[in-house]
Amino acid sequence: MLRTALRNVLAHKARLMMTALAVLLGVAFVAGTLVFSDTVGEAVKNASARNLKDVAVSVQAADEDPDAPSSVGPGKDGKRATALDDKLADRIRALPGVRSVRANVTGQATLAGTDDQPIGNGWQNLAANYQPGKDGKDSRYPLVRGRGPANGGEIALAETTAKAAGYALGDTVRFATDGPVLKKKLVGIVATDDPQVTAGGSLALFDTGTAQKLFLHAGQFDELIVAAAPGTDQKALTAKVREVLPAKRARATSGSELAAEQSRMIAESNSAMSKTLLTFAGIALFVGIFIIANTFTMLISQRTREIALLRAVGAARRQVVRSVLAEAALLGLISSVVGFALGTGIAVGLRAVLDANGAGFPDGPLVISPAAVLAALGVGVVVTVLAAWLPSRKAAKIAPVEALSSVEAPPKLRSLVVRNVIGSVVTALGVAVMLYVSALKSGDDLPTAMLGSAVTLIGVIILAPLLSRPLVSLAGLVTTRLFGIGGKLAKENALRNPRRTAATASALMIGLTLITGMTVVGHSAQIGMDKMAATETTADYQIETTTFTGLDPELSKKVARLPGVEAMAPLRSTVYRVGEGIGSVTGTDLSQIGKLTRLTFTQGSLDAVRAGGIAVAQAEAKLRGWRVGDTVSLEFNDKKKARVKVAAVYKDNETFRDALADVSLIDPHMTQVKNDKLLVKAGGGSPALAKDIRHALGDSPLLKVQSREDLRKENAGQIDTIVNMVYGLLGMAVIIAVVGVVNTLAMSVFERTREIGMLRAIGLARSGIKQMVRLESVVISLFGAVLGIGLGIFLAWAGGSLVGSSFPTYEMVLPWGRIGLFLLIALVVGVLAALWPARRAARLNMLEAIGAE
Repeated sequence: MLRTALRNVLAHKARLMMTALAVLLGVAFVAGTLVFSDTVGEAVKNASARNLKDVAVSVQAADEDPDAPSSVGPGKDGKRATALDDKLADRIRALPGVRSVRANVTGQATLAGTDDQPIGNGWQNLAANYQPGKDGKDSRYPLVRGRGPANGGEIALAETTAKAAGYALGDTVRFATDGPVLKKKLVGIVATDDPQVTAGGSLALFDTGTAQKLFLHAGQFDELIVAAAPGTDQKALTAKVREVLPAKRARATSGSELAAEQSRMIAESNSAMSKTLLTFAGIALFVGIFIIANTFTMLISQRTREIALLRAVGAARRQVVRSVLAEAALLGLISSVVGFALGTGIAVGLRAVLDANGAGFPDGPLVISPAAVLAALGVGVVVTVLAAWLPSRKAAKIAPVEALSSVEAPPKLRSLVVRNVIGSVVTALGVAVMLYVSALKSGDDLPTAMLGSAVTLIGVIILAPLLSRPLVSLAGLVTTRLFGIGGKLAKENALRNPRRTAATASALMIGLTLITGMTVVGHSAQIGMDKMAATETTADYQIETTTFTGLDPELSKKVARLPGVEAMAPLRSTVYRVGEGIGSVTGTDLSQIGKLTRLTFTQGSLDAVRAGGIAVAQAEAKLRGWRVGDTVSLEFNDKKKARVKVAAVYKDNETFRDALADVSLIDPHMTQVKNDKLLVKAGGGSPALAKDIRHALGDSPLLKVQSREDLRKENAGQIDTIVNMVYGLLGMAVIIAVVGVVNTLAMSVFERTREIGMLRAIGLARSGIKQMVRLESVVISLFGAVLGIGLGIFLAWAGGSLVGSSFPTYEMVLPWGRIGLFLLIALVVGVLAALWPARRAARLNMLEAIGAE
């Protein structure tokens, strides 16, 4: 029986090739994900290890004492204060076992390129102090060209930063940290493998005194890196360092603990990315299961006489099952080996593509772990064997007497009653869950929505044979009217075996369900955001910083004085506590805010708030049980309390989340008064106002001056990025589905060889044969597309309530253009998938086909 299995694999090479391709692509996706994850993880881990090479102990500023000056947020002078100073560094240097102490200052600096556009990516725009050793160089930042900064007028940049900004040695670099634009001379270019810098950020280096002046206070540091003398125990040294630290204002961590923590963070980061990619790989393999099962079912149907003869000469049912499973295992193993090789190439290509788009992974060798090899090969073999299990059981049930039957006799079609009952129950359960989800208003119910979507999808897959009859018949009416006998034959062929048609169409349906669902949700979210922007604000411009560190209130006065500015209002916020609850109150200029936003009051008015008190959002008022006229006690971050009157209640608004008040209420409770953003309305729609605002604020690279159209494009870009990524990842599943259509048609043509010969004999031309096969392919593809698009729209509608919980203006809007495009793609898929099978069918010799067995 083993020899029989091997002979069958070799005898049906062409017929199994497409099945092997489906397994191969699925395994390639899995293998590529695992190899990519291992390679990137190892590269990041090695880069982190290099950064921690000489770190025995890390001393960092802590913020555990609430009465101590903050080491995280800025103080009243806008600078951070830490307990790490020169005296503490000297005390640590004097400890036995300490070889050296490196004193680091860190911050953020956003550079303007030679085109005056900001460089880097917000929080990843790093700045640090350059600390030369006895040789005049800083080992942490190897010089590529020039030298390190030595005074307040000099700066050094990372090589990638200088290249992105267009700077060369000797140029004047424009940048900003948290205030006006500064200028320094570029004297050095350094190399770094810091992942934040290589992944789209930037790095600027200053001498220590300048760095302290920019980010801290003179003589203070953010971190002290302790290097141990040879033979010193890290744990013992860490304990000694802790003894000299100021209580609650600094903490010491050993190098080994830092390495373990970084490894954990890298593993978590890689795990999240790997799980996402493996989810899509699982979808691709799930689609492949339909193709594998379809192929083996058709092969067994075509080998009925052969299997019956084996049973007649003494083969047991168990041996027949083993023979088919052995055939599947061999096919799966060969396909998995080739798929793993392809997956390795995908991993290399994926890394190159992501690096080209700014991912900036550290350099490192390709890592192929034994676990990745075993997992990928195991998945391929197991999926193939499982998919072939039901067909193998069907093969075992073939009675020996069937060897005497005519091979022309059509296979008996099993009843669909049991399958339809099961499918109806599963589908009803899934729909019930999704209807329940549609009534929910919390994004925390996403797992329930995912479960309901999966159950509904599986139910529709089970019901697909039942659904194929009305939908394919409807399509057949169109093909018959347009193409005559060829269209009618195509319809009859598609209806001949509903299980086969359903399995082939389901492979395409799965991909289109997910793609359609994501497209509808993404499009609806974008429309909702546009509507929210249009209904909540009338401002023409929004001004904020790229690092979200806030704007000096003095800048708002400059903007307000600009010609062309009709109205301007600052927005700044702070947190309050009521009992165990926390909320945020936004302070603004109440005399101007009415001209810049569309606040809808359900109780009270803006005039009532101007007279004193606060306005509260509907959701917050309901949560706290507040009514207009109530006097409530709010505790702010400075631990001080204020009794304020609820003067109005407004409909929930994204601009003013929980509460709205005059700036005079919140300013006394803010450590440092800064605006989160400025809203500006242009008088007469001045087109040059954005440029005037930038110029008035010193053309700082920290500033983001965005028009309403800029904000819309930014939001649309974020949504489009996610949707396009999903398209790319689901593309593999769609390709596998196309392979399934080709495979089914090719094997169906082989199965109908004699029938095609008879059609040729009674006068159907070769072009008619081609047309028949093409139309059958188109009907199957469109059936899968209609099911997928319809199901995707339903799931998007039911799950849209979870998205709508994020902003009230969300409502489902169908992107008819893209839906039409998906149908067109399905049509093209049907035509292209039929090219080879149709050509093969048309080239069959009429007499040989009639005499075929």
